[in-house]
Amino acid sequence: MAKSEQNKGIRWRLWMNVALAGIALAVVLYAERKVRQFVVSDPRFALASPDQQSLGLSMAGVAHASRTRVLATFNADFGRSVFLMPIAERRRRLLAVDWVEDASIARIWPNQIAVRIQERKPVAFVNIPLPHGRGARVMLIDAEGVLLEPPPQSSFTFPVLAGITEDQTELERRQRVNAMLRLLDDLGALGKDISEVNAADSQNLIIVTRVEGHALELVMGNQNFAARMQNFLDHYPEIQRHSANVRAFDLRLDDRITAGTREP
Repeated sequence: MAKSEQNKGIRWRLWMNVALAGIALAVVLYAERKVRQFVVSDPRFALASPDQQSLGLSMAGVAHASRTRVLATFNADFGRSVFLMPIAERRRRLLAVDWVEDASIARIWPNQIAVRIQERKPVAFVNIPLPHGRGARVMLIDAEGVLLEPPPQSSFTFPVLAGITEDQTELERRQRVNAMLRLLDDLGALGKDISEVNAADSQNLIIVTRVEGHALELVMGNQNFAARMQNFLDHYPEIQRHSANVRAFDLRLDDRITAGTREP
């Protein structure tokens, strides 16, 4: 009998613990539901619209991206609890805004949103041909090969990167941009007067630069850029005496300079 009563006592305590755990879970779920209802419906958690006096949404890092487009990303959230904002979806939409490379969004309780934008950094101008030969559209391009609309009243001092088209993939454009950046990095101060880099063939770069007041086209190849440029500058006074009217030179052979460009 004693053993039977002991087993009954164990079962009773077990069921009591299960019941207490169930009650505790119900209380937690009920409290969670009430808290959710509170933060969703209480006006103190509502994101204020930009036309109100209180500042509900703050933006940092926006210089060239459209502030209007960034704000429009959150149109559905103004007047609603910040708890309801789908952060991942809003970030995805921000990344689709021109000039935005990266973005972060943070809730600041009870009713504010902080947006931080990292903008793309252009490295060159590009002339994008218009259909039917109607000229070209001037754009900017970053190191990733992303084309960017020049912002109004902006001022940039970059060379023109030729050999870029809109129908190229970002990878194809990035390869050409990287070839240009490698050339400029190697040239250093020797490249300060370059106005154009033609990277249509990224393995055979052609530059337009000014030397002693003359605009010259120089075929640079794909290596030894600084050495080839310095060699050309060292010999240019003599070259000018013998070829005063020549404006294109091939520097790809390290032991000689050829007047005029030639097929690679």
